[in-house]
Amino acid sequence: MSPYKLIDLSMGSSSLLCFSFFFLLASSHGCYGGKLGSFNQLSELTRGELYKNRNSDAAFPLDTSPVYVGPQDGLKDGDEIESLPGQPDGVDFKQYSGYVTVDPKAGRALFYYFVESPRNSSTNPLVLWLNGGPGCSSLGGGAMMELGPFRVNRDGKTLYRNDYAWNKDANIIFLESPAGVGFSYSNTTSDYNRSGDNRTAQDSYTFLVNWLERFPEYKTRDFYLTGESYAGHYVPQLAQTILHHNKYTNQTIINLKGIAIGNALIDRITNIEGRLYYYWTHALISDESYAGAKSTCNFTSPEGESQVCLGFWDQINNAIADIFPYDIYAPLCNSSSHSPTVSTLSCLDDMILELWTDRPDTVLPIIQELMRTGMRVWIYSGDTDMVVPVIATRYAINKLEIPVKTEWHPWYLQGEVGGYAVGYQNLTF
Repeated sequence: MSPYKLIDLSMGSSSLLCFSFFFLLASSHGCYGGKLGSFNQLSELTRGELYKNRNSDAAFPLDTSPVYVGPQDGLKDGDEIESLPGQPDGVDFKQYSGYVTVDPKAGRALFYYFVESPRNSSTNPLVLWLNGGPGCSSLGGGAMMELGPFRVNRDGKTLYRNDYAWNKDANIIFLESPAGVGFSYSNTTSDYNRSGDNRTAQDSYTFLVNWLERFPEYKTRDFYLTGESYAGHYVPQLAQTILHHNKYTNQTIINLKGIAIGNALIDRITNIEGRLYYYWTHALISDESYAGAKSTCNFTSPEGESQVCLGFWDQINNAIADIFPYDIYAPLCNSSSHSPTVSTLSCLDDMILELWTDRPDTVLPIIQELMRTGMRVWIYSGDTDMVVPVIATRYAINKLEIPVKTEWHPWYLQGEVGGYAVGYQNLTF
C-alpha cells in the first residue's frame, strides 16, 4: 500500500487541477463562490446557451467496437490509501485512488477516488458519481463538499466525518472526467481541445471496463450511475453507451440497474425558460426584466436572439451576479481572508464551453430509451440551485408526456417534511 499523496498544493498536472483546491479552501471557511475577477459563471453559461449550440442531435453515434483493456494485475493493492492527510481517527472503511488509462496511444488517463462501505461492502451496490460543469471536479466537489466520507475543517488542513456520506449504504467511485478535469490528464495536448459529450461517455465507459478488471469482485455487483448538473448529459449518455456495449460486444458486462441525476441539465430550452421564471419567483430580478425577456426572447429555439432579448438578459445577469448560483442563500467568499492561495480556473469558464465539441440540445430521447429498457430512473432537485432550477426540471419532465403512477406526496425525515416526490411510468422525481 502507498499513503495518499495527491492532496498536495505543491503538485500540478492538468489544466483544471486547481479547481479541487479552490473548493477545499472555500469549504473550510463555510462560504462559497464569489467573483473570480470580473467573470460571472452563470452569465457566461446563459449567453453560451442563447448564442450557440454545438450539436442539435439528440444522440451521438455509438461505437460498439471493443474498447482498450490494459493489464490490471497488482494495481489495486498499489492504489490502496493508508490514510488521507488530516483524516480523523477510527476510519473503518477502505479507500483507493489512482489512474486508469483509457487511451494508451494518446497517454490519456482518468483519476478516481473510491471509498467502500464501512459495513456490508461485499453486498452493497457500486455507485459512480460524476460532477458536472462541464469540467467540474468530482474529488473537490462531490467527494469533499457533498456526499463523500469526509468534509474539510475550518483550519483547511484536517478532515471530519460527513454524517450524510453515501458510502454508508454503497461503495462509491468519484471519477474525474473528462481528461483535463482535476487530476485526470492526457499526454497529448490537443486532447484538451477535443473534449465533448461523445468522448466523455466513451472514455468513462473504457474507465469502467478497466476499473472492473482491477476490482473484479465488483463485476457482478448492482451498479448505478449518479451525478449532478451537467452530469444530466454525462449520466444518460454513459448509461446508453453501457447498454449498447453490453449488447454488442463480448467485453465485461456492466450490471447497470439505474441512474440518478440531481438538478440535472437534460433539456436546454426548458432550462433557459425555467431559470427566468425561477429568478422572478424568488425575487431576484425585477418585473420589468422578467416581462421584457419573456416577451422578446424565443424559448422554443433560442438561436440568433435579438439584441433586445440579449439586453434584458444582460440586466438579469447583472442583477444576480453577486449570488452564489448553486445555493442562492449561501454566503459568498468575498473578503481577502478567504482568497484561494492558488490560481483557479472555473469549470464553467467560457473557454471550456468554446472548446467543448459536442453537446445535444436535449437528452430526453436518451432518457426515454433508458426507461423503455425498464431501468430505474431518478431525477431529483434541490430548491436553492438557480443554475438548473427545480422549475426547469419540471418543465423538462413534462415534455416526456409520461403518465403519473404515484401522485405528488411529501416524504418525511424525523417527523418533518423533507421534500416531495412524484412517480411516473419508469421515472421518479
